[in-house]
Amino acid sequence: MNSSKMRLPLISVILAAASLVGCGSVEQAAQDDCTSIGWEIGSKGYQDCYKARLYERKLDYSLPPGDRPSPSVI
Repeated sequence: MNSSKMRLPLISVILAAASLVGCGSVEQAAQDDCTSIGWEIGSKGYQDCYKARLYERKLDYSLPPGDRPSPSVI
């Protein structure tokens, strides 16, 4: 195969990988929230903060009560 046919799939793979690297986990975001306000990892206050922020973030990304995912049209 010539290089021009391989260029588009290669660029697509690189862009997909780069976008996934930018995505953090809900757990990492909760940890960042607590450490950014001064809690030290392992302290009692940090554990409480982490649990609360993790719960809040999971609520943010969950479906509303009674809402079910609809099937794809595709």
